[in-house]
Amino acid sequence: MSNQVAAVPAAAKPPAWEQYRARLDSYANAKVNYDFSRQNEYTSATGWRLDDYETDLPAEAPGPPEAAGSFAAAQDVLRRYAFPPPDLITGYFDPSAPLEKRIMVLRAHFLVFNFYFGVRVSEVTDEEARPTPGGPERVWGYGYRTLEGHFEKGQIDFTIHKNLTTGAVQFRIHAVSQPGQIRNPFYWLGFKLFGRILQRKFARESQRRMKELVAKALAGQQLPQTLPAMAG
Repeated sequence: MSNQVAAVPAAAKPPAWEQYRARLDSYANAKVNYDFSRQNEYTSATGWRLDDYETDLPAEAPGPPEAAGSFAAAQDVLRRYAFPPPDLITGYFDPSAPLEKRIMVLRAHFLVFNFYFGVRVSEVTDEEARPTPGGPERVWGYGYRTLEGHFEKGQIDFTIHKNLTTGAVQFRIHAVSQPGQIRNPFYWLGFKLFGRILQRKFARESQRRMKELVAKALAGQQLPQTLPAMAG
C-alpha cells in the first residue's frame, strides 16, 4: 500500500488570510495604542515623526479617472493592500469585510524574525474634486492606526490622486509615528537601531511596487495570485 498523500489542488487550499483568522479575531476589540484624538498636535517638536512620500504613476487624459486607467488600477492595488514589499510587510485581512471596518494582521519580516502586529482602518478618503493650488484632484485611499502590542504608535495614510486638469496621477504616503512600548530589550534595541531604516525602506519599496503593479495591470497582465481576492 502506498504511503503517499495526494497533493491538495491549489484551488482547494484555503486563502492565506484564513491562517490568521484567530489573530484577526483577537484584535476585534483591541484599542488603538495612542491618543488619536490629539493627532493634530503631533509634530516633530513634540517627538513625532511626520513623513510624506509621493511617486508619479502613468498619467491619464484630463477629466475624471478612466475606467481602465492608472487611477483605477492603483485603487485596486491599494484596496488589496498589495503594494507593500512582501519581503518586509505582508497584510492579512478578511476580504469580505468592508474596507472602512477592516482589521489587518501585519507580518513584519526582519533578518530571521517574523513579528505580528494589528492595525485598524481609521477612515476611507473618497473625494471627487479636492481643491488644490494645482487644480482639483480626485482622491481615494485610506489610513490605518496601530493597535495594542504594535512596536510603533501612529497612523499612516495611503492615497491615489488624479489632477483633473492635467491628468497627472500620483500615489502618496503620509505617516505620523513614534516608537511604541517594547518590553523585550532585544527587540527594543533592534527597533532602535533599524526601525527608522525599515520605515523608509517600507515607503520606498511600496512606491516602487505600486508603480510595478499598476504597469502590469495597464499592460493587461494579471496581478500575482497571492494577492487577496476582493468580494463583490
